[in-house]
Amino acid sequence: MAATTTTTLDDLFVNIVAQARFTAEEQSLMMGLVTMYNIGNDAGKTIQVPKYPAVSAAALTEGSDMSSTAVSTSSVSITVAEVGAQVVLTDLAAMGAGNPAQELGTVLGNSIATKIDTDLIALFDGLSTSLGATTTELTAAYLFQAAATLRANKAPGRLVGVFHPYQTYALKANLTNTFANPNGGDLQNEAMRNGYVGTIAGIDIYESANITVDGSGDAKGAVFAPEAFAIAMKRDFNIETQRDASLRAWELNATAVYGVGELDDSYGVEMYFDAGL
Repeated sequence: MAATTTTTLDDLFVNIVAQARFTAEEQSLMMGLVTMYNIGNDAGKTIQVPKYPAVSAAALTEGSDMSSTAVSTSSVSITVAEVGAQVVLTDLAAMGAGNPAQELGTVLGNSIATKIDTDLIALFDGLSTSLGATTTELTAAYLFQAAATLRANKAPGRLVGVFHPYQTYALKANLTNTFANPNGGDLQNEAMRNGYVGTIAGIDIYESANITVDGSGDAKGAVFAPEAFAIAMKRDFNIETQRDASLRAWELNATAVYGVGELDDSYGVEMYFDAGL
């Protein structure tokens, strides 16, 4: 019986790991929106990300040598550390009904994905530029203001906005209110049909329940370019198992090793708005 159980669990563990890894990769919203550094093959626990200043070009005179510009770089340090979660799979649960491989894999994958997202979202609070105020609802006008601020700061590439679902609810309600917004056009119609806001002012809008609502019923989202924040991945999702004979169970230990940091403060805008229904 023991040999049979072990063989069954060996097969089960493979499925748990596969499901957990898939869930972790699919459920982490923020990891796909920031700059990623894979430092798995680098020695040490800290990465130094260089920051180069802007260099101005000038008109040239034929036959005259160019003047050189001194380039002095600064850097941002990101230190990696371990995060982890553990669940226990008892022998009876493994032999029971349902699909423990999928269920436990999903639980473990979600735990790591949520931790990555909350760590990156916590960086929103460090942005020096902020729009909004307590009890103020998010509107499209604020998104245009954020986009203008970032483009004036020469933020490169795409812009994304990450908000609590209650904040985007207010945005959608504002867009679909024909009395307050009689000329909403296609964006208004799309929001009314599908509840999907999409892209406003060149900003791709995302929702995340991992944004915390404070005691005043407000939350801090952000609009940013990917170069505003970074994640340094030393080792991605991993599961190790350990048998506890006296407990008649297996410990499933999920871990990841990474660090997060703010790369450029001028490439993000904190969006502090009401998050209540």
